[in-house]
Amino acid sequence: MINTHYSDAFTQLKSEVRKTGLLERVPVRGSVEMIAIVLSMGFIFYIASIYDSLNIVSIWIPIALGLFMTLVFTRAVFVSHDILHLQYFKNKTLSFKLSYLFSAIILSNSSSWWDYKHNVNHHTWCNVVEKDEDIRVMNGAFTPHNKGNQAWLRATKYLVFWGALFFMYEAFIVRSYNFVIRRKKWGELGLMLLHWPIVWGTIFYFLPLNDALIVYVTLNFTLSIWLSLGFITNHLGCEVFDKEEGEKFSWMELQMRTSRSLRGGRFIHWFYGGLNTQIEHHLFPKAPRFNLLKIQSMTRAFAKKHDLKYFETSPIEAYLQINHALKDY
Repeated sequence: MINTHYSDAFTQLKSEVRKTGLLERVPVRGSVEMIAIVLSMGFIFYIASIYDSLNIVSIWIPIALGLFMTLVFTRAVFVSHDILHLQYFKNKTLSFKLSYLFSAIILSNSSSWWDYKHNVNHHTWCNVVEKDEDIRVMNGAFTPHNKGNQAWLRATKYLVFWGALFFMYEAFIVRSYNFVIRRKKWGELGLMLLHWPIVWGTIFYFLPLNDALIVYVTLNFTLSIWLSLGFITNHLGCEVFDKEEGEKFSWMELQMRTSRSLRGGRFIHWFYGGLNTQIEHHLFPKAPRFNLLKIQSMTRAFAKKHDLKYFETSPIEAYLQINHALKDY
């Protein structure tokens, strides 16, 4: 049975948000950010090409280059995510093709895998155990039922969960390759393979081996942590339902009960790539990231006015709640 209170409320909220123009796509602003990422990659290759002529012997130089690459790669993740949600352009075919530049070539990730895992299942069935694979991590550690019975995992849960966050980027790469090979998406696989000669071939060609390795390790270490800090706050430790329960909820109720938004201003919004406004992103997945803070203010006020649950914490509180959920495993 659909909860009509939430259903009617969403129609009203969406109407109010739409009137402000905050749901309109932003092709120009999105294009500016895409161009900025491409130019930044060009700058990285330029620095690599003149690396020897800098005549600076310091371990901090390759570390700094690795950190800058982390910044650029992180923005590529967020931009690819936004493109696939059609936040910049309405045409899905065009959006998919544009996403390959950022996901496949810059990141060696699969847009097809992300669209299937994230857009098709996760956004439709958020925190529904049978549908949302994100909630089944660690043998069901974050589900109220259907927990696994692997004794070693229960005994090492903190080490496994928090330690795995240092390898999220690598896990994305492995899962991406598994998906495209299993689905025989050979064209996308070819684009993903181009990542290695274009990005790392350039770095290892121009930089001394030790410095290139420092850049590689720095990027993989810091990128995984940055992405993990953003992704785990979205839904882990929130309410979880089985499919039968989930089908009883309206769109708005399911999204608001299973998502967590974070308090904070523009820096938090920049750092988390808009994922801090997770409730708003799930209610309006095509709303541009640039508008989500304003939509958050409207949604928060609307929920208070209509006595609807609005789950919002600070980032630290979110991590503590996740840790508490682990204790229950």
